[in-house]
Amino acid sequence: MISIMQNMSDGTDKGRLKVSLVDEENRPIRNARIVVTVTGQPENVIEEAVTNADGQTEDIELATPPIEYSLEADNIIQPYAEYSIDIQAEGYEPVDVSGIQVLSDTEALQDVRLQRVERDRSGENIAILPHTLYYEYPPKIPEPEITPVDESGEIVLSRVVIPEYVVVHDGVPSDSTAKDYYIPYSDYIKNVASSEIYPTWEPEAIKANVLAIMSFTLNRVYTEFYRNKGYDFTITSSTAYDHKFIYGRNIFDSISVIVDELFSMYLSRPNVRQPILTQYCDGRKVSCPNWMTQWGSQNLATQGYSAIQILRNFYGDSIYINEAEQISGIPSSWPGFNLEVGSRGNKVRQVQEQLATISGAYSSIPYISADGVYGDRTMEAVRIFQKIFDLPQTGIIDFATWYKISQIYVGVTRIAELR
Repeated sequence: MISIMQNMSDGTDKGRLKVSLVDEENRPIRNARIVVTVTGQPENVIEEAVTNADGQTEDIELATPPIEYSLEADNIIQPYAEYSIDIQAEGYEPVDVSGIQVLSDTEALQDVRLQRVERDRSGENIAILPHTLYYEYPPKIPEPEITPVDESGEIVLSRVVIPEYVVVHDGVPSDSTAKDYYIPYSDYIKNVASSEIYPTWEPEAIKANVLAIMSFTLNRVYTEFYRNKGYDFTITSSTAYDHKFIYGRNIFDSISVIVDELFSMYLSRPNVRQPILTQYCDGRKVSCPNWMTQWGSQNLATQGYSAIQILRNFYGDSIYINEAEQISGIPSSWPGFNLEVGSRGNKVRQVQEQLATISGAYSSIPYISADGVYGDRTMEAVRIFQKIFDLPQTGIIDFATWYKISQIYVGVTRIAELR
């Protein structure tokens, strides 16, 4: 930590942190007090903030190591700063999060769910583990890229479906003491990508890695890989078997936006029904012939390669991007075209109804009546929604915005229905 802080002492590089708090009913928590310190130096208070009506802090600017550290494969100095937050909110258990990773010229998004005060609880301490490109985790144990499913008794889904949730086993498969976490699919992908690649990388490199992570994950879902082995989970957090999922970690805005754009996609080969088990390694600490290397993907992206060109460079020319036929847990599918000022009809009415419900929890979103006409007031409600949930603030409902509205609507209404 001393060398990291020394490299930040001139203050030339900065990153941003935004903290978002919700309760057990997915409703924002306002007026919570956030104290930001350097991890390992609790006396070194950097900033204090209070959450607004949407349960969020303003962007907090923080010192980071130089951006070059996260762009050079041969760099051995930690390329991110580590910060901690202490969260205090009236009526809720306190939470401490340490090891929040902040990189130069990027925004770190730290989402935390608070529990109401109970007599037998004393708060939660979340320690974020190091990034895989900096720390040495076990290398992936090779598997066939197409999972054999012709054995007697195998259960395989009839088509590729984007699951609403995945169950993540936080350890190796045989560790019965490891916790299982029930995580929304897109949140899982964002967590893994933020744990395994740097947000400072070229967008096409990020896209290539996100597609590989999603295809691998959907192979586990489609083949019911672990359930066929007698386990009650979808995937593990072990890098030897799957991907690095880190409970409670911050994600990065540049990665989040790309996942929202691509989350219904996966990688296919001709005449193969299942998503391809796209394995990879970092390419610096570990080599993996015939697999993608993460540093190699960044190198190709800086040369102007697109995501699909990067993927074909490593996995061969027959690989292509496919799209799932169904997304679970979504009340209504995206219409296939953008909704904007001047649009009319049932799809506009549906999204207006969902935004009206969401505005009951997020008061900064103006209430709109469901008249089926996309006017200026609907555009403003969409723009504010996009700002809250870290989407490009266009005021237009594109693919990513449609499904994010659906996701938040389901999250706000489902728990309320169970009460």
